[in-house]
Order: sequence, then structure tokens, then C-alpha cells
Amino acid sequence: MLIETQGARVLFFQDELKGEITPEYFDGTYWQRNNAIIGSAFGRGITWFFKINDNEFVLRHYHRGGLIAKLIKDAYFYTGLKNTRAYQEFVVTQQLVDKNLPAPKPIAGQIIKQGLFYHADLITEKIAGANDLVAVLKDRALKPDDYRQIGAMIKRFHDVDLWHADLNTHNIILDGEGKWWLIDFDRCKFKPAAEAWKKDNLARLKRSFVKEQTKDAAFKWQVTDWDLLFAGYHH
Repeated sequence: MLIETQGARVLFFQDELKGEITPEYFDGTYWQRNNAIIGSAFGRGITWFFKINDNEFVLRHYHRGGLIAKLIKDAYFYTGLKNTRAYQEFVVTQQLVDKNLPAPKPIAGQIIKQGLFYHADLITEKIAGANDLVAVLKDRALKPDDYRQIGAMIKRFHDVDLWHADLNTHNIILDGEGKWWLIDFDRCKFKPAAEAWKKDNLARLKRSFVKEQTKDAAFKWQVTDWDLLFAGYHH
């Protein structure tokens, strides 16, 4: 990873992108002006999907969640670059990629300092033909083997002691070739191996299935499907 400081702005990116990454890369309107936007998603803020030549990327701005978001939308207390959300997510995600786990490659990030606070953005590779698990299950029911594959995929991350801060059905992705991925490693960290936090991670995911099922009748999932996922995890 290379780091460049430009006044209050700090850029960090893959070594091979030296001289290429500029502040404009983190501006969705810049990609709109260049007709490079290929899609967007709305959560706490807008996530932009853009394309350069044949390569597709995801641009995400960091937004706060919970009650504090009503007061402070996207500012975080600055205690050094290596403590920032974007830098830590870049590092953790790269470590996962280095371990050949199904996680999208981090490309570049930026921090903009403003007094005692900072704002942050991150660019990652877009998974080709990606649909999140919620979208897939609203379209069709999964086969038993799909659930076993999802369970086995999550187990691979737990086997390297990765604790996922927000393991839910929106962060499990099916690509265009039928491979399952995990995304969004904000606040994720490597923890000492322990069954307790791994069980908590899985319980969080199960609650996410139940929540989506309760919210939308089109969500094609039943409790017995969880048993298949759980069996794949323990296989």
C-alpha cells in the first residue's frame, strides 16, 4: 500500500496505482460527468458503481448508523490514519484477499481531516454479476447445496479468525458464475480463536434471515434452510 498526503487529505492505494489515483476518484459526480457510472445502491448513503475500461469498481462513503447519525452524519473522531475506518477496512480486506478468501480486492481509500474529525471513502473491486443474498431469495429459492456452500464460505473466514462486524444477508453475494462472496469489512477484525464470537456471528446472520422473511413475503426462505447452512459450516 502507498500513502500520499495532500494537505488535509490522505490517499492510500495499491502500489501499482502510483500516479493514477487522484481526489476525483472518490467523487461520484466526477464519474457521472465521465459517463462511467453503471449503477448505484442506497443505504445510509449512495454507493456508486463505476467502470474504467473493462474494470468495474465500488465507491462507498462512510456514514454513521444508529442514533448518532441524526447528529453527525459522516464525521469520525481522528486519532491517526491507522485508526480510521477506511484504512483499517482496506488493510483487513487485503489480508483476506492475500489468504485467497472470497473478498473483493481493495483499490484505494481517502481520509479528509477537518479539525478533530475526518470523512472517509473507499474504492473496492466490484464482484462481476453480483447480487446480494436478499435479492437472490426474492427472485428464487436456493438449492440445498447453495446453503451448504454459504455455510462453508463463512467457515473459511472464521477459520482465519475473522470476526465480521455485520454478518447479514445483504453482505453475502452471489457472482455471475455461481460463487459466493462476503463483503463489507468495515469494523471487522481478526480476533483470538473462540467459539463464542463465532456463534454470535452466526446468530446475527440467522436473525437477518428471519428479519427479511418477516419483512417481505417474496423472500423465499424457511427455518429448515438454516439447518442446511449450519451443516455446510460444520462440514
